[in-house]
Amino acid sequence: MIKSVHWPDWWDWELRFTKHLLQRMVQRGFGEVELRAMLHDARDLIPDREAGRWVVLARWEGKDWKVIIEPDADGKVVWVLTAFEV
Repeated sequence: MIKSVHWPDWWDWELRFTKHLLQRMVQRGFGEVELRAMLHDARDLIPDREAGRWVVLARWEGKDWKVIIEPDADGKVVWVLTAFEV
């Protein structure tokens, strides 16, 4: 992880994957290990247009990716909604 980015407290919460994400992982050729690597090595975190969601800017296999996440304070988990190459 790049140290200059201010990572929120929820960044280290448990990850949960949506059914949508699981389908996209198969279609886009990556698995849980690759997704966790993208998040571990994330370059930036920016607010999404949808309130409460965030866009993680990452790289995988030399390509830029966006991972959309939504922290759930009640459950203290971070939902990973989707991930796509940009």
